[in-house]
Amino acid sequence: MSNPGLIKAFKAGAAIAARRVVKFEADGDVVQAAAATDAVIGVSDLGAAAAGDTVDVILSDTAAVEYGGPVTFGAPLTADADGKAVVASPAAGANNWIIGQAMVDGVAGDIGLVHIAKSQMQG
Repeated sequence: MSNPGLIKAFKAGAAIAARRVVKFEADGDVVQAAAATDAVIGVSDLGAAAAGDTVDVILSDTAAVEYGGPVTFGAPLTADADGKAVVASPAAGANNWIIGQAMVDGVAGDIGLVHIAKSQMQG
């Protein structure tokens, strides 16, 4: 069960599915993160949003998030091409943005739990 902290409403710059890792666009709208190198800010809450709609984004504490691959408890999570949470594993010398740490094990398609603690990881 998630215990979200700060939740803020933003304008969706494109379609956003529920429980996806999101990032800011240059104009301040939010979109699904699409790469481990995206500067992630939080996790979209329940319900999908179309471009131009308002979407709630969980910015702190814990959030339910859809996993995009196998995840183990405590693993650092980043975003895949669909905004799903996956284990961060940057190549040597490369940086990944981290949304936080996994709070439960899971596999692709599971709704897992992330403790939001944004940071960067270098390989």
